[in-house]
Amino acid sequence: MYEPQEVAFPSAVAVLPAPSLDESHAYSQLALAGVRRGSGASPAARMARVFIYGTLKRGQPNHKVLLDGANGRAAFQGRGRTVEPYPLVIAGEHNIPWLLNLPGQGRCVAGEIYVVDEQMLSFLDEFEGCPDMYQRTPVRVTVLEWEGRQGTPEEMPATDGTLQCFVYSTASYAPEWVRLPHHDNYDSRGEHGLPYNPRENR
Repeated sequence: MYEPQEVAFPSAVAVLPAPSLDESHAYSQLALAGVRRGSGASPAARMARVFIYGTLKRGQPNHKVLLDGANGRAAFQGRGRTVEPYPLVIAGEHNIPWLLNLPGQGRCVAGEIYVVDEQMLSFLDEFEGCPDMYQRTPVRVTVLEWEGRQGTPEEMPATDGTLQCFVYSTASYAPEWVRLPHHDNYDSRGEHGLPYNPRENR
């Protein structure tokens, strides 16, 4: 039987903000939100912040993949909400949550903040079908609850209480999805009545 395990992190990791919006996806892949170029940090210490809003959240159907050490390392840091509104919709035959890359529309979306290593980030890219289904893009997040360790300014929320993270949003969607109901806090078992169909059941 599959038994996911929590993964211990080293006592110190270096964390950088996600790249700016005008930087390429290729650079984002290399400039992990964790390590400055030439900083001397080892690959094992390279960490990225990821904002999770859908089925990977705690208590949701796919959270187990974040706990599986075979996929890499992930540690919960806190809860937050996107600074800008986005349309978060549930669409497709499997009732998948999609964050449409339309900043300024929809609602500010609640989610969880994780710090992940390069292996987990690569796994999530594959798991999310990046870049065809989802695209990994930077997003600014207002921190609502913080459990991350106290450290350097780069490891802490900014003075305005925000962090820059990666998020898996999509610009590859059917036009009619924009007109679907917009959600601000996804729950597969929510009142929307559209439970997620897990991959193992398809």
